[in-house]
Amino acid sequence: MPDAPLTRSQVADLVDHTLLAPQATVDDVNALIDEARSLGVLAVCVSPSMLPIRAPGLVTAAVVGFPSGKHHSLVKGAEARLAVDQGAQEIDMVIDIGAAVAGDFNAVLADVLTVREAVGENAVLKVILETAALTDEMIVRACQAAEQAGADFVKTSTGFHPAGGATVEAVRLMAQTVGGRIGVKASGGIRTAEVALDMIAAGATRLGLSRTRAVLDGLPD
Repeated sequence: MPDAPLTRSQVADLVDHTLLAPQATVDDVNALIDEARSLGVLAVCVSPSMLPIRAPGLVTAAVVGFPSGKHHSLVKGAEARLAVDQGAQEIDMVIDIGAAVAGDFNAVLADVLTVREAVGENAVLKVILETAALTDEMIVRACQAAEQAGADFVKTSTGFHPAGGATVEAVRLMAQTVGGRIGVKASGGIRTAEVALDMIAAGATRLGLSRTRAVLDGLPD
């Protein structure tokens, strides 16, 4: 007998309800928080300039080095530390994607390690690889570097790169590489319940969604 499909609440428990548009306002973020509460999701994810926010009952996440990843590691560390000081419990940082493309995974390791040390052990650190811009070998090595540096999750995408967002194939490869030792977040272009379920089946343990209501409305109660 096939496994029962995941319910709306089970998927909601994996969701970072996300608003990272450059034009987002304080009112938009407040609406995001209200919607997150009504949907029963785990977390909200916002730009660091929007902190601090009041989101009782929700995990607060902020992005760092977003979306290019081309900020100096020390700047990423300072941005992450400030975000944590302003209430972020989770940090989603973007690696230097060019370093991964060039095969310099020592630089990727150092980049992640700088942010890990800046935020301490209590903040959850998710590392955005921008997988659509990387080969399979680069994805594997970037996952290994992130795990070695103390990341809690590896994450597919910013959702802003022209190469695209999350794919089932990338999520599966990431999950196989980290072997359950750290989490895998699928983010970027997940707009339907079917795609969300495919990502979870491939090994995603967290989902970054901006169209959360549309995804959850496609799931059974």
